[in-house]
Amino acid sequence: MKKLQGKIAWVTGAGSGIGEAAALALAEEGASVVLTGRRREPLESVAARIVAAGGVADVQPGDLTVAAAVQGVADHIRSRYGRLDILVANAGVNIPDRDWSQLTPAGAEAVIDGNLSSAFYCVAAVLPMMRAQKDGVLIHTASMAGRFIGGLSGPAYTAAKHGVVAMSHSINMAECVNGIRSTAVLPGEVATPILDKRPIPVSAEDRAKMVQSSDVGDLIRYIACLPPHVVINEVMIAPTWNRGYVAALQRAGT
Repeated sequence: MKKLQGKIAWVTGAGSGIGEAAALALAEEGASVVLTGRRREPLESVAARIVAAGGVADVQPGDLTVAAAVQGVADHIRSRYGRLDILVANAGVNIPDRDWSQLTPAGAEAVIDGNLSSAFYCVAAVLPMMRAQKDGVLIHTASMAGRFIGGLSGPAYTAAKHGVVAMSHSINMAECVNGIRSTAVLPGEVATPILDKRPIPVSAEDRAKMVQSSDVGDLIRYIACLPPHVVINEVMIAPTWNRGYVAALQRAGT
C-alpha cells in the first residue's frame, strides 16, 4: 500500500518548479492533491499528469497573497474532503530589481506578500482542521536565504524567507501538543523558473549542476511520509557543485 493512500494534500505554487514536483511525488505516493496557483492552465497540466498516472487531483486556482482567496480554498477542502493531512506552502516570487539601489516599496511588497504573507494565510486557514484531527504536516519551501544573509537574493526575499523559517519553528512550539508538525525546507540553488528573474542570467550548464525540482519533490515526499511522532524541523538541500563554494575556492587560488 502506498504510504499516503487516503491522505489529502494541498500544494501551493503547484503549476511549476518545486510545487509541481511535490504534487507529482505526493500523488505518486497515493495522496489526493489539491493544486493552487494564480493561473489555471499550468495547474490543469499538472493535474492531467497526475490523473493519467492513476492519481487524484483537484485544481483550485487562487491568488495566495489575498487572505480571502486562501480561505476560500481551505473551505473547499473542508467541505469536499473533511480534512487536510499535508500542506506544502511552496508559492514564492522574486524580482529582478532586488538590490537596495533598485528596490521600490511596490517591489518589496510583492516579494514579501508572495513569500511570507501567502504562507501565513495558508497556515492560518488550515490549522483549525489539523487541530481538530490532532494530526497534520506543514511543509514550507523557504530558502538558504532564510538562514544565511547574502546579496544574491535581495533584502526583501531574504527577509521574507527568514520570516518563513521563524514561522515554521513557531508552529512546532505552539502546535506540537496537537500532533501537528512543521518543516522548513531550505533549498540552495534549484533549477526552477524563478531563476529567470535573476538580474544576471543563469546558463543551461550551471542549471544542470543545480538541485532539480524533482530532488526537492522527493524530499518533500519523504517528510510527508514520516510517522506522526517525528518532525524534521528544518532541512537544507543544495547542489554538490555549490557555486558559492566554487567561487570562494577560486578566490583562494585552490
